[in-house]
Amino acid sequence: MKKIKDITALFSILLLTSSLYAVELKVNDPAPRFKAKLHSGDDFNLENQKGKWTVLYFFPKSDTPGCTTQACAFRDNIKKITALGTEVYGVSMDPVSEQAAFHKKHGLKFSLVSDATGTITTAYGAKMPMMKMAKRWTFILDDQLIIRKIDHDVDPLTDAVKVAEFITNAKKASTKNKK
Repeated sequence: MKKIKDITALFSILLLTSSLYAVELKVNDPAPRFKAKLHSGDDFNLENQKGKWTVLYFFPKSDTPGCTTQACAFRDNIKKITALGTEVYGVSMDPVSEQAAFHKKHGLKFSLVSDATGTITTAYGAKMPMMKMAKRWTFILDDQLIIRKIDHDVDPLTDAVKVAEFITNAKKASTKNKK
């Protein structure tokens, strides 16, 4: 019984200390910069996205039901989103090979970012504690790489539509403010 109490106490300490180092990004914060490999094997540098809006949607695992639903919803709405001058990137902790297979299997029309080390996912605060998976979170970055929206309560089926609506409204508001 004492061992169970000791293990429980140790687990509680680990959870507490891990939460002390958790990143909590907010709207209007600059997006953490990163470099990574895409599903294609090409290099990606977030810094190169300056000048265009960018969606980074974090998902737990390639080719699982919820992640497939979300990826296919972005695929089906990608023209609407790119017409707004926005690029979409799906980010998970899967290796490039799994990302490539997922991309090909579902005919995705946007790039997937491999974060096999979890560095990017951790920088965005989206890493699940004690697991090698990302939370299902979506970040919308403006053309200066400032976070304009964070969604911690993502519905895989409607995320892409919500993203398009938010960017449309944000750009309309920006145009109004400039007049």
